[in-house]
Amino acid sequence: MNNPLLENHTLPAFDRIQPEHVVPAIDQLLEENRETVEHLVSTTTGFTWDNFVQPLEDMDDRLNRAWSPVSHLHSVRDNEALRKAYSECIGKLSDYATEMGQHEGLYKGFKAVAESDEYARLVPAQKKLIDNALRDFRLSGIELNSEDRATYRRLQQELTKLQTHFEENLLDATQAWKKHVTDQDMLSGLPQSVLGYLEQSARENGFDEGWLLTLDFPCYLPVMQYADDAGLRREMYTAYNTRASAEAGNDPQWDNSAVMVDILNKRQEVARLLGFASYADLSLAKKMAATPRQVLDFLTELADKSAPVAQSDLEQINRHAREKYTIDTLDAWDIAYYSEKLKQAMFRFSDEDLRPYFSVPNVLQGLFAVVQRLYELDIRPREGVTTWHDDVMFYDIYNSSGELQGSFYLDLYARQHKRGGAWMDECVVRRKLDSAIQTPVAYLTCNFTPPVGGKPALITHDEVITLFHEFGHGLHHMLTKVDYAGVSGINGVPWDAVELPSQFMENWCWEREALDLFARHHESGEKIPADLFEKMWAAKNFQSGMQMVRQLEFSLFDFRLHMQPHIDSAEDIQKLLDEVREKVAVIQPPVFNRFQNGFSHIFAGGYAAGYYSYKWAEVLSADAFSRFEEQGIFNTETGKAFLHSILEQGGSRDPLELFIEFRGREPSVEPLLRHSGITA
Repeated sequence: MNNPLLENHTLPAFDRIQPEHVVPAIDQLLEENRETVEHLVSTTTGFTWDNFVQPLEDMDDRLNRAWSPVSHLHSVRDNEALRKAYSECIGKLSDYATEMGQHEGLYKGFKAVAESDEYARLVPAQKKLIDNALRDFRLSGIELNSEDRATYRRLQQELTKLQTHFEENLLDATQAWKKHVTDQDMLSGLPQSVLGYLEQSARENGFDEGWLLTLDFPCYLPVMQYADDAGLRREMYTAYNTRASAEAGNDPQWDNSAVMVDILNKRQEVARLLGFASYADLSLAKKMAATPRQVLDFLTELADKSAPVAQSDLEQINRHAREKYTIDTLDAWDIAYYSEKLKQAMFRFSDEDLRPYFSVPNVLQGLFAVVQRLYELDIRPREGVTTWHDDVMFYDIYNSSGELQGSFYLDLYARQHKRGGAWMDECVVRRKLDSAIQTPVAYLTCNFTPPVGGKPALITHDEVITLFHEFGHGLHHMLTKVDYAGVSGINGVPWDAVELPSQFMENWCWEREALDLFARHHESGEKIPADLFEKMWAAKNFQSGMQMVRQLEFSLFDFRLHMQPHIDSAEDIQKLLDEVREKVAVIQPPVFNRFQNGFSHIFAGGYAAGYYSYKWAEVLSADAFSRFEEQGIFNTETGKAFLHSILEQGGSRDPLELFIEFRGREPSVEPLLRHSGITA
């Protein structure tokens, strides 16, 4: 059988990859890698970069390029056969990673290179890769005794399976809930753009009439914001916020309660094995923040400064609901609805007012124009590339010299069998080959409302921000100049700095000079009128205090959860979340809310004891953008400085050092507080 995962393609052969290819390909590559490792450690003398590290990079790259499309398909085109193959291989890959991390021969080889005369002559990126490797050997248990190593290996295998199980439970629970509506009165208040999407969804799911409601975000959020029917809002709020929990009342196999407990306790076991006080301490071994106290103090400081503003925000909603609608008490499913009513009353402005100005073709054109001005890039579509769905587009990025810098797949729309949210992931990593440079390729994935009725897709301003955010991650991956995969692009970047380029890009979504490049009415071609832009800007920090404390609630919950020595039950998790909410939140959700059962960022998405990274990096991004505010948002010199100091450096240097190189000083929290409207 010809296996496309084993063929040397520049890009994955998505038109040919089938579930039955996955296990044989991964089995073969793991076997070949083990043989390569044994050959290297047993025959190499005088360990150097060229005779030891480079062959290992080549080996790892081949495995990563085979696994990358499989992992991606599991996220965007899931099915039973693929899920089975993925689950079988993810355990094998976890086992392999632990085996390599505890391989005495590899460890001795890297130590030999680090202690050799050659080390001083290596470029900084090579030194950083070697230093990171030695650190990761220690964090993989290389210094443990044989019994503890075996325990570590078992725990990592189990954690990998549990985290995958958590994500699959959430996807199944989300997609199991549907509500077919035939009475349009029930949907009163929903914008026409949303009704069109729900009607199209009903037809695609076999209904001859009516509208289909789901828990996908392009449906859920508008119902919360606009549906006049409080009963419908409550029904959907309950369904969404009890996903993958016993409270949902659906398939008990999808309940993540026990899965969460198991994940947390196994993480703590791993931390203790490695000599750390908690998993939170372990997580900081690879981050900018030095200690748990530093993280907690950072979050607490932001919470203290934001709490009065958040409380004022909530009181304003309650007062408006009471005085305008004679509603004395707001439930959790009322907050977004009456917030939207208040926003419209205060600013004569709704998010839907902007949607006609953000057709996807125009937004893409504008996004590309912004980065062209900042970094002198030329982004061009490429036809004929095989993808996993007809909606997926492919683009190449060329630098100012006309050289191919990187490429990306763009998958924008929500659909069945695709997990929710938005993300960037690696398809191909930049690295130096014998006679050329391997061009980086990214996956950029969102879940926007698809085109309806033959018209271009119209997205909200929040979705525009999401697209710019993910593209910022993509630029970090694709514009790197680092030639060694382990520290190329986002690789090797501390997790609490990796959001800097993504959050940085969001700023241009608010600037008139940038919006004029693409925000045009999809029918008339007119730019956003001055009065509408002024309303949008005036509403920019509407409820920014509530938004800030909500993110701080998630961050404190995550970090404190991973400081607990042991979790006895799901009730312990709920108790801690309740405690955090009591101290930080201004909105207390109903007792049936099980937000944590769907918190995939920390239980399946790599943000365990790291959700604070969003706020940590937002401090960096707001301060970085403040230089553009001072020197011009399209100042070419400033853009090139950010490109050279941040985007091109990948994980090859310390992020604080890079930030100081760009900004001329250490970061300040004040620009974030100012941008968020917390301070004047």
